[in-house]
Amino acid sequence: MANKRASLESITLLGAGLVGSLLAIYLKRKGYHVTVFDKRPDLRKTGEVGGRSINLALSRRGYRALEEVGLAGEVQKLMLPMKGRMMHDEKGNLTHQPYGKEGQVINSISRGRLNDLLVTEAEKLGVKINFGEKCIDVDLKAARVQLENSATGAVSKVTSDIVIGTDGAFSALRNVMQKEDRFNYSQYYLEHGYKEISIPPTASGDFAMDHQSLHIWPRGKFMLIALPNLDKSFTCTLFFPFSGQPSFESLHNEKELVAFFQSTFPDILAYMPDLAGEYFKNPTSSLVTIKCYPWSSHGKTLILGDASHAIVPFYGQGMNAGFEDCRILNEVIEEQDGDWPAIFEAFQKQRKPDADAIATLAFQNFIEMRDKVADPDFLLSKKIEARLHQLFSTRWIPQYSMTTFSDVPYAEALAIGQQQSAIMERVMKTPNIEVTWEQLDFEAIVNALDQRKITLKTQ
Repeated sequence: MANKRASLESITLLGAGLVGSLLAIYLKRKGYHVTVFDKRPDLRKTGEVGGRSINLALSRRGYRALEEVGLAGEVQKLMLPMKGRMMHDEKGNLTHQPYGKEGQVINSISRGRLNDLLVTEAEKLGVKINFGEKCIDVDLKAARVQLENSATGAVSKVTSDIVIGTDGAFSALRNVMQKEDRFNYSQYYLEHGYKEISIPPTASGDFAMDHQSLHIWPRGKFMLIALPNLDKSFTCTLFFPFSGQPSFESLHNEKELVAFFQSTFPDILAYMPDLAGEYFKNPTSSLVTIKCYPWSSHGKTLILGDASHAIVPFYGQGMNAGFEDCRILNEVIEEQDGDWPAIFEAFQKQRKPDADAIATLAFQNFIEMRDKVADPDFLLSKKIEARLHQLFSTRWIPQYSMTTFSDVPYAEALAIGQQQSAIMERVMKTPNIEVTWEQLDFEAIVNALDQRKITLKTQ
């Protein structure tokens, strides 16, 4: 719905990535004059994806935002549904763990193709997107952005009513805000980095593995995952320590690399004809969590998405959280009738606890994916939780389902999940539970949970 003030106000967005381009669509649909500046070239012309993963996991929160801006049909053409995790042990044995109930899936989607769709839609609506323009400074009080053209070096200044930074984990706008008094900021890097390797289609042009699963090779201190692509390839990501034994630092040549894969991931090596070429050519990237507050300054500037709350990728919620930011900001604009200082204050107070919660959840899921998904006790506990959800669908909702398949605020999903985890720890101490679990008093288990009314909007 267009705001009555919108036609008189101009908004500058920094960053034309996934969150920036979606937010541009939301704001333009409300009637604002929206201009976007991005330091990168137009990726639709270069065919690049900025050195980052070509795979993302789109789930309920992100899809809901795309529905709201009328892009659900187009996005569906880009998605491959994944029904669960497929765990591969050291001998190549497989164990499948469904993500949720029947029909609940997460979707593998190309970052580049989704970004292309959003940028193109924004331009169709009349958003002006300027590529190759790097933000080098922002006057927070005046909402004035200073830009440098990457091709010519020319410096220009643009003044608008509002400036919003959707320019990622190393946001230029946040960098300026950090210099203000009482701005809190922290960043934490994992000791692990990541590197990508591909699995091409088979000689017959088919998927090399089950394409309806997210594949995981959990190995304790590290892991490999694989997501399917529309062209029937898979993109694999090795999450590996930077140093130590084994690590990125310890593998020096093709012989060492192949020997490591033969002993650690034996069932996948045959699917990787260019393992060494890709491994030693592709960059090794770091994994960072960023927290900060406040997200707004002087009632004229705001940061959101990774610019305000970058997280590690292990819950598949980075993009989804950023898209949910856009949806909630859109709602707050309506509630506050276009009063920007009130909008920014209400938005950051509502969203900050959820941003912190999903950062915690993402790190916890890293431990779960690398250490626990192959553990028999863990798998049994998940089986018991699935039975609880089946029997008491509105009273016991697994934390993963709350986070991935609902709109329950992340902070609430974390709090309830912590209660459930404590209860399950006690349940798993039941003598001979691996044999007697189906005779558990499931209602008593549910009654132990501090009941809260949760309104779920699920897939």
